[in-house]
Amino acid sequence: MKKEEKPPECFGILEKVFPMTDKGLRQTPDDCFYHCPVKTKCLQQAMATIDGVKVEEEIIERSEKSGAMNFFERWSRKKQVHRKTKK
Repeated sequence: MKKEEKPPECFGILEKVFPMTDKGLRQTPDDCFYHCPVKTKCLQQAMATIDGVKVEEEIIERSEKSGAMNFFERWSRKKQVHRKTKK
């Protein structure tokens, strides 16, 4: 994206660029994934919001429930996520 170009209206809006699917997982829509030239920056911007922190917490909780992460690792990751919100 060039400096003089405006980003799309959906730029950085988490529920538009990384919505929850019917299966309970988040997925980038095909229009964003295949056709958007600023998708990476857009997703980074969306994940830097308070809603993005909630998504990270969702991922941590799912990892612990599936057995991919133990209690102490979960505690450490959650602490890192919460530090992001204080900056």
